[in-house]
Amino acid sequence: MTRIVAISGSRSAASTTRAALRVALDAAADAGAETDLIDLAAVDLPLYHPEEDAQGDSEALKRRVREADGVLAGTPVYRGSYSSTFKNFHDFCGSDEYADTAVGLLATAGGGSYGGTLEHLRSTFRNVHAWTVPHEVGIRGASSKVETGGPGDADAPDDGPRITDDDLRRRTERLGRVVVEHSERLRE
Repeated sequence: MTRIVAISGSRSAASTTRAALRVALDAAADAGAETDLIDLAAVDLPLYHPEEDAQGDSEALKRRVREADGVLAGTPVYRGSYSSTFKNFHDFCGSDEYADTAVGLLATAGGGSYGGTLEHLRSTFRNVHAWTVPHEVGIRGASSKVETGGPGDADAPDDGPRITDDDLRRRTERLGRVVVEHSERLRE
């Protein structure tokens, strides 16, 4: 069975990034994949130190990525790039984790542009030999389009997160399916 892991680079309790990744993961599951979510807000991961092999949950998290056939990488946009939380996790991982792995990119922006963030993610994943899929998702004004289903989102449905903009929801679901498709091709 194809295994897809999503990595949420947000520390926010009502994270639109995590919610959007869950929408993509649900679509991946509907496409027949086994899914997993790494919520970087809920793990023990100190700042990366190149002279220390294992720190906090780093070994277990790296193993989850290494064992995945595909990855959905999501981050909020901070200062035109990805979050320091995501960058810290990304520093722990290398080509051992990502070689021949299909990676789909997702960025959520409060108001500004997400283009630079997706470009930064794309180049750093290619640097560790990942296969970034051509379909990617950027969500501008995410707090008005993504219902988190978590604390602080009184309007969210009880059945979990959802994206209220139909086009964005379809694009996000497609991202989950595309990562499954590319993961299966890379395994062959």
